[in-house]
Amino acid sequence: MSKWNTKLLHTSRGIFEVFIKGEGQPICVTHHYSEFNDSGDYFADSFTDRYQVYLVNLKEAGNSSKAIHPHELSMFDAVYDLEAIRETLGFSVWTYAGHSTGGMIGLLYGIHFSSSLSSLIIVGSAARKYANSSPTCIYHEEHPKFDYMQHLIETLKNSDLTSDERATITKERTKLSIHKPEKYDEFFSLPITKKMSASRMNFFIREEMIFDVTRQLHNITTPTLIIGGVHDVQCPISFSEEIKEEISHSTFVRFNESNHYPFLEEAQLYKEEIQKFINKVVASENLA
Repeated sequence: MSKWNTKLLHTSRGIFEVFIKGEGQPICVTHHYSEFNDSGDYFADSFTDRYQVYLVNLKEAGNSSKAIHPHELSMFDAVYDLEAIRETLGFSVWTYAGHSTGGMIGLLYGIHFSSSLSSLIIVGSAARKYANSSPTCIYHEEHPKFDYMQHLIETLKNSDLTSDERATITKERTKLSIHKPEKYDEFFSLPITKKMSASRMNFFIREEMIFDVTRQLHNITTPTLIIGGVHDVQCPISFSEEIKEEISHSTFVRFNESNHYPFLEEAQLYKEEIQKFINKVVASENLA
């Protein structure tokens, strides 16, 4: 498996570490508190066979700039950072693809900068706070595995963990979000490693409690694909259905055998749906 090319981009909003792989139309991928490296990312990697993917470390992640002010760790600021990166790269438009909290950033991106996006792909995400909104969410106190998930998250914030310890805890945390956890080793077989930015995670925990952009979703005018796993315990599928209802001209695909990782749990169907959506976007652009 080839490594991703690393680039430090000097933008109007700071320096950002970006990992690049693949050829074709540009797709931007990020996540609110993941810290990527040149081994890549499973979600981002699902696009590299057909597109050129730009995997972004946001502020306080990897070798990207540190935040001077706390608000620079917000999802709203992340959108402006992505816009600065797009402008620095010289793209008039690009696709944005986001999974989980990356999808939340994507919705904000579409609300405020649809004109910068050729298309938008939102996977396993939500347009409003989800942790205390539904007991089917593993971050809800009434969920039977809430305490165990919280314990694993807090443990991962420990910077003194050995790489083996971190890998073991990460595996246990991830298995909670797979429909068939016995397939973990099959799904996560690549030498991909990433960390969690504790400062970004801590900011997100507070920000998520007041996050709600449902009333602004109608401002998204770019073609949007929404994918939800029926068994998703992190962002229950009802949140994906809600997004679909509020974005006109959006496409919603339900993955019946997936939890939070449809791009791994139903990989072939996922690739087919992505290609079908992109082909539809290209066809409509050619007609315009």
